[in-house]
Amino acid sequence: MHIETLNKLLKDELSSVETYQQVLEKIQEDATLGDAAYITPIYEEHKEAAASLQGQIRNLGGTPSEDSGAWGTWAEIVQGGANMLGKGAALKALQEGEKSGAEDYEEALQESDLPEEARSLIQTKLLPAQQSHIRTLERLLDVAAA
Repeated sequence: MHIETLNKLLKDELSSVETYQQVLEKIQEDATLGDAAYITPIYEEHKEAAASLQGQIRNLGGTPSEDSGAWGTWAEIVQGGANMLGKGAALKALQEGEKSGAEDYEEALQESDLPEEARSLIQTKLLPAQQSHIRTLERLLDVAAA
């Protein structure tokens, strides 16, 4: 059960990595879309989170997911939003994805059989990072709206 939960979280992280990678590419093409200085650290943290979850899954004897599954479509939606609706819509979509990821982490913490090492990783590193990303995107949205 816990390997399944960790793989779900891993898929969220892989989707986030794909999405932020696309956003960064878009920023390089069109500087008016955003500031890579704020987006790059979030991208890097999602890469680290994915690697941490892969390690946890392997330690538990499982096989880590290699793709983002259905969540991969989130990257396409964000990309489309950036193309059609502009910076504000793309930032809002990123923030919604971060909120969804935070909810998934909180849900995982409710599982009584979650291994202590995984619980600690989520509580001390992964969930606080998600919450920080939400706040960063909120600030960027405030600036975009001003």
